[in-house]
Amino acid sequence: MATVNKVILLGYVGKEPDIRYVDQGVCVAQVRLATTERGYTLSNGTQVPERTEWHNIIFWRKLAETVEKYVKKGNLIYVEGKIQSRSYEDKQGITRYVTEIWADQLELFPAKES
Repeated sequence: MATVNKVILLGYVGKEPDIRYVDQGVCVAQVRLATTERGYTLSNGTQVPERTEWHNIIFWRKLAETVEKYVKKGNLIYVEGKIQSRSYEDKQGITRYVTEIWADQLELFPAKES
C-alpha cells in the first residue's frame, strides 16, 4: 500500500522571510508560519484557550524567489508540502532535531487594508 506525506497550512507569516542563495545561485527561503486554533468553552464550562502552532516552511528555487519578492511579515499564505525531519549537532555537541515543511505550492492573499 502506498503512503502519503502531505501537509496543508493556512496561516500568517511571523517574521520577514530568511532568503539565501546556495550552490549555483539556487534560492532557498525559510518562513515562520503561525496557525491558530480558536479557544472554546466545553459544555461543562471549562475554557480551552486559543493555541498557536509555529511551522518552519522551506521553499526552493522559483517558489523561494516568489517568497523573496512578495512575502512579508503578517501576510496570510496558503502552503502545501511535505513534512521533513532532520537532526544536527549544535556547537556544544548536543543533537538537535528539526521538523520542517518543504513546500511545493504557495498561494498569496492580498494584505488587509488598515
